Amino acid sequence: MTRPAAFTRYPRIAANLSMLFTEYPFIDRFGHAADAGFRGVECQFPYDFDCHAIRDVLDARDLELVMFNLPAGDWTAGERGIACHPNRREEFRDGVDQAIAYAKILGNRMINCLSGITPDGVSSLEAHETFIDNLAYAAQALERENIRLLIEAINTRDIPGFFLHGSEQALAIRERVGSGNLFLQYDAYHMQVMEGDLAHTIAHNLKHIGHVQIADNPGRHEPGTGEINYQFLLSHLAAVGYKGWVSLEYTPRTTTEAGLKTLRDWLFD
Repeated sequence: MTRPAAFTRYPRIAANLSMLFTEYPFIDRFGHAADAGFRGVECQFPYDFDCHAIRDVLDARDLELVMFNLPAGDWTAGERGIACHPNRREEFRDGVDQAIAYAKILGNRMINCLSGITPDGVSSLEAHETFIDNLAYAAQALERENIRLLIEAINTRDIPGFFLHGSEQALAIRERVGSGNLFLQYDAYHMQVMEGDLAHTIAHNLKHIGHVQIADNPGRHEPGTGEINYQFLLSHLAAVGYKGWVSLEYTPRTTTEAGLKTLRDWLFD
C-alpha cells in the first residue's frame, strides 16, 4: 500500500505512540501512524507488549522504531524514573538489560533514561552521584550494543521534584559521566517552560543533542497552538545541521487525526 507523503518538508518527523493515536489499542497505533504518513515512531515503554509482535507490525508497515525509555519504576504510582534513587541501583541495571533485550529485537538505536523524582530524604548531592553512576553503567552497556543513551530534562511544573530539569544541568552531568555515548534528548516543550532560548541552546549544543521532541506551550498540545514558533524552530534545526528525528510528543486537543490535519495544513507540507 502506498503511504501518503504527509511530511514532505520535514521527512524525519516521528510519532510518539504513547501520546498519539491513543484512540486505538497500542499495537494498532503503528498501522494508523503509517497510514498517516509517518516513517518513524517511538513510545515511552514497550515492556507490557511482546517485542516480537511489535517487530512484526514494524516490518509489515515499513516503520522504524526510533527510541523508547528505560524502565522507569511504577509509572501508575507516580514514579517517573529511578536513575537518581540510591536504593534502586540493582533494579536500574536490570532495566538496562531488559531495554537492551527489547532493542535487539525492535532495532532502535536510542534509549532514553529518565532521572526520576528526587526521593524524600535523599540529598541533591546523593541523587546527583547516583544518577552519574547509573548513567556511566548504562552508557557503557548500551555502547557495546551500538545503542545511544539519551537523558531528558523535564520541567518541574508538570513533574515537581524531577531531578534533571535544565539543559546546563544535563550538559554538566554528561561532562561528568565522561562517555561519548551519552546524548541529550531535547524536548522543546519542557525547555520552553524551564528556560526558553530554544534556538540558541540547540545551535550551541547541537553536537550533544541526539534526539528532539516537540509540543507547544501552554497545554502540551499540537505545535502551532501556543507560544513556540515551530515554523521557525524546525527550519532552524535544519539550518544548523540537525540530522536526527523530531518526534511529535503532545496531547491532542481533540483526536490525533484532527490535530495532524491541522499540522499538515500549516506546518509540514
